[in-house]
Amino acid sequence: MCFLKRNYGWMIVAILAVLPLIPLSKMIQADFSNGLQLSLVENIGARGKTTLEMMYHVSGEFAIRWLTAVLTCTPFYILFGVRNLFVRQAMGIASAIWSILHFIIFIWAEGLITTFSQFNYVAGLLAVLIMIPLMLTSNRKSMSRLKQKWKTLQQFAWAAIVLSLLHVAILEKTWLIYAIVVGIGLILRIPTIKDRIISLRKKKKQITTVKI
Repeated sequence: MCFLKRNYGWMIVAILAVLPLIPLSKMIQADFSNGLQLSLVENIGARGKTTLEMMYHVSGEFAIRWLTAVLTCTPFYILFGVRNLFVRQAMGIASAIWSILHFIIFIWAEGLITTFSQFNYVAGLLAVLIMIPLMLTSNRKSMSRLKQKWKTLQQFAWAAIVLSLLHVAILEKTWLIYAIVVGIGLILRIPTIKDRIISLRKKKKQITTVKI
């Protein structure tokens, strides 16, 4: 019970991150009759997309959703006083895994050389490369070993989200939603605004406690 109580947030994030893999797995057919051969189940894509295009779209969408969620953790703490560092780490790992999966699907569809053919593809690649060390250091052992350097390293998540937004902005319009969320988060992080909100929140909590 202690383990569940201490790690329930991490487990919820893990479940939410894995669930979208279920419909994606139905798009791939495995054949073991002559070794392992993977093929796509066609005519399963939605909105006129091929199966491969649908896999590419879904993986990219969840990658940027999780990365945006990671960067809203601090603003959420500023507004509500709720903080769980290890849940944020779990979100970061989920974002990195979906980003890597998205890149693998892209290579499968277009080939590695195509990655360097357009600016938005290069931006996406750089975002993935940044996410890898962030994922590998999202654990207690790395925090203890790197100490202050760990926080500095994690700041590169902002570079990853900017590159991801550039990547998505050229491809589709949904980038604006994520840009607004990240922008609001940045505004809330401004020291004067942050301190004011935290001060008001604490005063409200004290008043509520006195009334009780």
